[in-house]
This record gives sequence, C-alpha cells and structure tokens, in this order.
Amino acid sequence: MRKSLRVFTDLRTGKHFVARTVKELRSQIANGSSRVRKMYRDTSSGTFHVGYVIGQCWLEMDKSEWKEEA
Repeated sequence: MRKSLRVFTDLRTGKHFVARTVKELRSQIANGSSRVRKMYRDTSSGTFHVGYVIGQCWLEMDKSEWKEEA
C-alpha cells in the first residue's frame, strides 16, 4: 500500500514541499542530508508530532496530519 502525499510547510520561509516519506522530503531540501529530528507541539489536548526539522528547515505537516504522542 502506498503512503498518501503529505504537504509540509517550512515555517521560516513559507515554502511548501510535497512528499510521501521523510526520504523523499530530504531529497527536496538543500542540505537534506543533515540530521532529521521530529518536531512536537504542546497543546491543551496533549503533545502532538507536527513535523520535522531537516537542516535549517522547520517543516510542519497540515494540522489534520498531526499525531498525538503517548
């Protein structure tokens, strides 16, 4: 089964990226061979995985894609 396309927005520049996997996402970013770190956001509903930090890009998924962390 193929993963669905996700839209990521760079919070610093506003540029959009579309990818199915983190590997695809890294290939679209300059200096994408840098370390990949997960980005989280604390809300009143809990802590959510909201995107990735790759190189100097802070990439946030669409809010409907956020996954709550246990």
